[in-house]
Amino acid sequence: MGLNEILSKPGQMLGDMAQVSTLDAVVNWGKSYSLWPYPFATACCGIEFMGTACSDNDIARFGAERPSFSPRQSDMILVLGTVTYKMAPVLREIYDQLCEPKYVISVGACASSGGMFDTYGVVQGVDRFLPVDIYVPGCPPRPEAIMDALIKLQQKVQTQGLEARRQEVMRKIDEINEKNRPVIVR
Repeated sequence: MGLNEILSKPGQMLGDMAQVSTLDAVVNWGKSYSLWPYPFATACCGIEFMGTACSDNDIARFGAERPSFSPRQSDMILVLGTVTYKMAPVLREIYDQLCEPKYVISVGACASSGGMFDTYGVVQGVDRFLPVDIYVPGCPPRPEAIMDALIKLQQKVQTQGLEARRQEVMRKIDEINEKNRPVIVR
């Protein structure tokens, strides 16, 4: 087995002393275990997120124990609760200030689809103005569901390169802009 064959299979052990990998795989592994969330909590889902950070559930073992309340020090935003049309531009500005690559988790029925609030003032899903990566169901969702979403996001970060991530976000933003284009009736 030559070196080229070994390098074509990253993560394979070389005896007991070394493990061969690519730089992208190592960097993505490091990024996946150091996701710093920005919790945008507006309702009861915020309380469930607090329960996720407690010792019973211990989100720290996934590397996301440090909630950052500065968007410039975060790379993941958790939208927890109801979002109104008045808050949407503020939430979009916070999203724009996150570090690249940035990720969005929509937590709960209110953030994902407006929940029981089918009114003129409540956004019927944050995917109307943010490129959402993971949806967490429930009203309010259990801490286990939030941790499951974090695990799925870690798997996505580990397998997706920077260019693939950029292409995915641009495609989602184009879809959002297409959906929100005003209809002109003549």
